Amino acid sequence: MTVERALFALGGTFVMLTSLLAIFHHPNWTWVTLFVGFNCFQSAFTGFCPPAWAMKKLGLKSEAQLALEGSSAHKS
Repeated sequence: MTVERALFALGGTFVMLTSLLAIFHHPNWTWVTLFVGFNCFQSAFTGFCPPAWAMKKLGLKSEAQLALEGSSAHKS
């Protein structure tokens, strides 16, 4: 799994989870959903994304890294 795909999975999971918690537990969970959306929005413009940083530290590679590795393997 790449960093980009893991970010989509994490974001989608948080949106679904906090939406369900807002429906069945307490409406204040929508604030977490709003925070996730805001983080996605600002990351698109700034490139700053703490979850992506953590995933890279855990060893996940980006699509670009995998593409470079694939192209260098074909050259050998």
